[in-house]
Amino acid sequence: MPNLSNTPSAAAARPDPDALVAQLKADQQQAARGKLRIYFGSNAGVGKTYAMLAAAQRERQAGRQVLVGLVETHGRAETVQQLHGLELLPRRMLAHQGRQREAFDLDAALARHPQVLLLDELAHSNAPGSRHPKRWQDVQELLDAGIDVWTTLNVQHLESLNDVVSGIVGIQVHETVPDHIFDDASEVIVVDLPPEELLKRLKAGKIYPLEQAERASHHFFRLGNLLALRELALRRTADRVDEDMRDYRRERAIGDVWPTRERLLVAVSGQAGDDALVRQVARLARRLEADWMVVYVDAPARQHRSAQSQQAVLKTLALAGRLGADTATIPGAQVAAALVDFARERNASHLVLARVPPAARRWWPWASSRLPEQIARLDPGLDVLLLSVPRPRNRPEPAPVREAPWPWRGYLGASLACGAAALLAQALLQVFDPANVVMLFLLVVVLSALRWGRGPGAWAALLSVLLFDFCFVPPRNSFGVNDTQYIFTFCLMLGVALVCGQLMARLRHEARVAAERERRAGALARLARDLSGALTQAQVVQTALTTVSGVFDARTGLLLPDAQEQLQVAPGSEAAIDSSVGRWSMEHSQMAGRGTDTLAASEALYVPLMAPVRARGVLVLQLRTPDRLKVPEERRLLDACASQIALALERVHFVEVAQQTQVAMEGERMRNTLLSSVSHDLRTPLTSILGAAQAGLPHAPPGPAQDMLVQIRNQAQALQQLVDNLLAMARLQQDGVHLQRAWIPVDELVGSALRQLAGRLAEHPVQLQLPAGLPLLWIDAGMMERVLVNLLDNASKYTPAGTAVLVTAQAEHDQLLLRVQDRGPGLPAHLAPDQLFAPFSRGHAESSISGIGLGLALAQRIVQAHGGSLHAAAAEPGPGAVFSLALPVLPQPALD
Repeated sequence: MPNLSNTPSAAAARPDPDALVAQLKADQQQAARGKLRIYFGSNAGVGKTYAMLAAAQRERQAGRQVLVGLVETHGRAETVQQLHGLELLPRRMLAHQGRQREAFDLDAALARHPQVLLLDELAHSNAPGSRHPKRWQDVQELLDAGIDVWTTLNVQHLESLNDVVSGIVGIQVHETVPDHIFDDASEVIVVDLPPEELLKRLKAGKIYPLEQAERASHHFFRLGNLLALRELALRRTADRVDEDMRDYRRERAIGDVWPTRERLLVAVSGQAGDDALVRQVARLARRLEADWMVVYVDAPARQHRSAQSQQAVLKTLALAGRLGADTATIPGAQVAAALVDFARERNASHLVLARVPPAARRWWPWASSRLPEQIARLDPGLDVLLLSVPRPRNRPEPAPVREAPWPWRGYLGASLACGAAALLAQALLQVFDPANVVMLFLLVVVLSALRWGRGPGAWAALLSVLLFDFCFVPPRNSFGVNDTQYIFTFCLMLGVALVCGQLMARLRHEARVAAERERRAGALARLARDLSGALTQAQVVQTALTTVSGVFDARTGLLLPDAQEQLQVAPGSEAAIDSSVGRWSMEHSQMAGRGTDTLAASEALYVPLMAPVRARGVLVLQLRTPDRLKVPEERRLLDACASQIALALERVHFVEVAQQTQVAMEGERMRNTLLSSVSHDLRTPLTSILGAAQAGLPHAPPGPAQDMLVQIRNQAQALQQLVDNLLAMARLQQDGVHLQRAWIPVDELVGSALRQLAGRLAEHPVQLQLPAGLPLLWIDAGMMERVLVNLLDNASKYTPAGTAVLVTAQAEHDQLLLRVQDRGPGLPAHLAPDQLFAPFSRGHAESSISGIGLGLALAQRIVQAHGGSLHAAAAEPGPGAVFSLALPVLPQPALD
């Protein structure tokens, strides 16, 4: 029989170990998050809120804690009825423009931490002054806190379908939810109602009041709209089910061949159809399970674009980022060449362009077929997709691409330069021929294009030809020419001037782009260089604040955690800092403040400093130009700077930890050496004192002399045990634990320890509970005997005379549990049980009871070396304490 486990088909069916590990980590992270359930419908009135409340009633009856965070009943009696018996979260009052508005209380919901929270209308916008501008962001924070959230959503509020719904109903929906929220939901329940039934409910006043229902039936609630929206909702849900099926197959490695992931590159230009193009590609990328990128080519021809067009580009790139795309602005003299180079760099398989209706082509820079043809010539292997982009119904006609405020200064400067060149040429004609004077005008054209750009350069070229004709070509002071050869001269002069001007304009644009790149790269390099030389946290803070302030033209600050993990403002911070916003940003590892979707009313932007181990603080920027970070490259530069600062803070932290550890190790080594020396010097006199006391006891007559010798013997034994503990601890810390194991019976081990402490335990009756048949232990008898001696000695010290000490042993599974229990005052209340096992730790620092706090620490080190554990707890029933020793039981040896 062949070995099927090595066949290709078996190897293909075997799950990828790396994929399994990644899936396990993802499952662990997902288990800590709450579950999101969405009640999804085609439009208002289908019963989403009613279905959610009915399910909540069933959950409440099943014993789960259900809290209604916010539910909009819209006055519907049957919906209000479903709220009976459910606990309602009080709403928060927010002041805005002199008026009080009710809002969902996110902090109260997090503090209550129910098992299930109901939060209606996922796409709703929060009241001004709330932490997040959108309700779906509140839901994300609730899920991160481990709270299950149930919510409702209509299909027209999905971001990727916004333009499709607008084309169906003729109304632009402004409240949208990113598609990844819908896709990442744990459960989506479709609430469907036939359009005819929905219209009946509308006419009966069950959706809106009768007056409003009459208007709605002629606009949004037309039968055709309802049918289209219903189909759209069902299709979107079917797509989600299909994605779940593919995820299931991928997780379990079902199937023989999986295709390589596609990568789409989308080119936008700042026009009205860009948003629709991005949404179409988002839907396409989701169906193809493809990565996708959105880019804008900053070509020289667009350097004089209006502020409106520039804002449109940034808005489109922001929309693409919300939909899950990577974004970039790339420079390039030629749009086609820049796109092809970027596609090759990012290994894009398809390039997506917009194809607009003919009526809009006069404003669309890439609408002609030239761009796809140019791309095909540059890279025949790159697939180009042309998607139809309709013109938005409710958006004004876009401005021309080159429309901009009249750059009158550039044109005026070019005109004055041409006039000055004409005057200078008049003087030069006395020395040079007119053909040589032409070079002076060409110089003016080049300088004008270099100084003021493409437009003024072209104007200078035309004006130079006209002035040369008017002033220097016979008949002078006239635009007429006697010799037709001058017409060729004029054409050649104009052509050369235009070419030179355009080349200089392109050079000017590329120099500007190169300067921006150099500025960003240089700033990052300087920051990395300066931070690499910082040795203390103060130096890192000073370098970070100085560099970031200059790079981003902002007032800066830093929030750094102290020893108690409280954020403190770093010295030298200039920005106005709200520590609560910084705390939220650090805890959630997200940007917050101005320019973000979280606490946007803040004056500054808060950037968490995320290092590999943990967050190291928060960088605060008060930008003088808030729109600066809307440019993707500037945002990436800020992220890179924050990463460098975080790494430097973490490096300095670990350097300080290493220095403290080294100092502690040196102090410990010195202390052990000193203790070892002192202990050795004490052993000889102690042995002599103990021997003399024991030798004199048999010959001492009863009375004070005998009592004194007994006291000397007992104290000498206690002191000898203390010295032995000191020497043993020093030896363990210097040389480690070296065990000489043997098979030892439990009763023999306990009996040997009791014999050593016979004198000190004379006033404490010892009760033994050692059942027959206990297993043998594979241990170092001498060391384990010291453990029992220390535990029994500890019990005798802290137990009043006459109280019993209980020693028990029992076998449980693969362990043997040995307990020493006393009837003393119990464990100290001000110390955790684990702190009792720290070296030189005592229940009371100042006490009449002898000892230096080494006995328990030594016992735990020995037990851990044997693979066991030692714990302390309060005796039940009290009073007293119990020390539990657990040792592993190995397979027993054969007895002869």
